Amino acid sequence: MTKDLNDHLDELQEKIYEQTLEHYGPEVFKRWKKPAYMGRMEDSDSCARLTGSCGDTVEIYLRFSKEQISEASFFSDGCGPSVVCGSVACELARGKSIEEAASVTGDDILKVVEFGLPEDKEHCAHLAARALQEAVHDFVKTTKVAT
Repeated sequence: MTKDLNDHLDELQEKIYEQTLEHYGPEVFKRWKKPAYMGRMEDSDSCARLTGSCGDTVEIYLRFSKEQISEASFFSDGCGPSVVCGSVACELARGKSIEEAASVTGDDILKVVEFGLPEDKEHCAHLAARALQEAVHDFVKTTKVAT
């Protein structure tokens, strides 16, 4: 009985992977399976938490060194596209100045995932970008850095 159940679960998981790859494409699929930078950061210099209209939440954590982002991480309780976009937002932020990171947009994130998100999921990219911008704003506000 257990072997049959495990076989059935393996088949279902494989179907999910196949459908996800077909629906979102290889770049989103790869990033969904193994998101970089995922995890809450202890002792971050700044953070922001935003919830989108869909109910997904994206948190961005930043650590700075000489007004440049040295580390970035994220957490999301949302769908796969929210996780992918949070990861890309951190990727785009790392090594950037305050001004550069504050100017990252949802469209920038969409370019990285090669427009692999369907139109009804593009809001995830904009949510992640806004969370990044808010985390940068939090750093500027709390450290009183002039931009």
